[in-house]
Amino acid sequence: MKRKIIVLLAIFFFLAISGLIFIQLTWIRQAVAVTDQQFRYMANKALESVVLDLEEKELIENLVEELEPESSDSVTLIVPENSPLARKLLESSNGQTLIEKSGIGSGENKIAFTSSGHKIFISSENVSPYSSGELNEPSPQVIHSEIRGRVSNKIVFLENLMEKILRNTPDIRDRINPEDLQKRLRAALNNVEIYLDFEFSIRSGKLGTIWKTPGFTDKPGTNKFIIQLFPNDPVPSQNQIVLYCLQEKQYKFEKIGNLGVFSMLTTILIIILSTGTFIVIFRQKKISEIRNDFISNMTHELKTPISTISLASQMLADKSIPDKDKNIDALAKIISDESTRLKYHVEKVLQMAIFEKVRMNLHKKETDMHSLLNKSVNNFNLQIRNCDGLIKKDFQATDFFVYADEVHINNAFSNLIDNAIKYSKGKPEISISTRNNNKKLEISVSDRGIGISKDNLNRIFEKFYRVPSGNVHNVKGFGLGLSYVQKVIEEHNGQIIVESTLNKGTRFTIWLPVNNNT
Repeated sequence: MKRKIIVLLAIFFFLAISGLIFIQLTWIRQAVAVTDQQFRYMANKALESVVLDLEEKELIENLVEELEPESSDSVTLIVPENSPLARKLLESSNGQTLIEKSGIGSGENKIAFTSSGHKIFISSENVSPYSSGELNEPSPQVIHSEIRGRVSNKIVFLENLMEKILRNTPDIRDRINPEDLQKRLRAALNNVEIYLDFEFSIRSGKLGTIWKTPGFTDKPGTNKFIIQLFPNDPVPSQNQIVLYCLQEKQYKFEKIGNLGVFSMLTTILIIILSTGTFIVIFRQKKISEIRNDFISNMTHELKTPISTISLASQMLADKSIPDKDKNIDALAKIISDESTRLKYHVEKVLQMAIFEKVRMNLHKKETDMHSLLNKSVNNFNLQIRNCDGLIKKDFQATDFFVYADEVHINNAFSNLIDNAIKYSKGKPEISISTRNNNKKLEISVSDRGIGISKDNLNRIFEKFYRVPSGNVHNVKGFGLGLSYVQKVIEEHNGQIIVESTLNKGTRFTIWLPVNNNT
């Protein structure tokens, strides 16, 4: 598949994913908004119920203060508290006052009720006692005759009460008990299933904040609920309750439930999977391109010695050329050299295949690294002479025996020397030096070639990767050499680093443990 098609598919895929993510985020945002509206509605409902309770409580208190039981038209009978009838009434289930039931009575007087709903006032004053037989239900005629008077009394009573309310509005500090208000708020919030902790304050338009809980703050950013106290006063005041709940955002997200969390996790998982999928696709595409380059290079590298061997063989087999003119020794050497070269390339490919699957079975033994380096240099003497190059040796190490596999170590250094020759400008100048450093043998191979840029320097040990050679067109290879070198050094518990400057040269430094048979 072409790279452009993959890029186009990736764009459309991420557009679709972006649309899905947008829908998910929109749904979550709307769910949070709905939860927020529900929360505000329930909190305001709780505050309204508290305000209504406070008004009702105050109204009942005003009614009780205005009530004169002994002159009330609904009192059917007044019974002394020390009479036998009063004792019987108090012992019965109806022996509780309406005032006591409301929680605002003084408890000094009691009221009983007849079956028709009329009150029997039990007075603590010295009133002549009534016998139990005198407790009779009033007749319908008596009730009818008293209706007109009772209505008149009630109208006068209500007028007096309203006049008192209109004439006198108490100070807010006298009308509110903060501790009682806090209990009412807690109960009201619990009734609407809001169990969060809260902070609140009582605020007056004239006096400012007259009371607040210890943790209350006026800092912006807090979702506050404000409601007016005693909104039905004849003259509206600016007295308010200001309340906010702690951990409100957490409460809202909990209300969204597992569906919201699952939606968010699914969205994140889709993003991760889609991103990872296309990273893998692009990497596979890159590897495919590298492998194609490798096959092209390998084909060229293998065809060259095969063609040379074929030509030399044809010359040897050509009977039209006299034997004395064939230069059999030269042709034999060409065939031998090209066969060795072909074998070397095949071995490198096979070695990399082995490294891909399992660790190589190294045959380590005590090895004289100076002798091995001399052997590697000698293999390139002919090539160095042909290009008028020079290899300098500076062996300063006094402890140069290493437990190593001679074949692979030799191949590793041969790769480094071969690269130094390939990437040199003009006549190659290569330096090979050794020295001991912290119980390790340090080996350096440096050249004065074209160098490696910083962008390529971090990738030279990647398999199949080849550094662009610029104007040097005679550079051949598979891009396997340095990858193979690094693996061999690491298999020997060593380390390799590279330093390079463009147009100045490259230096490879290798550390191998000495006197170590592991």
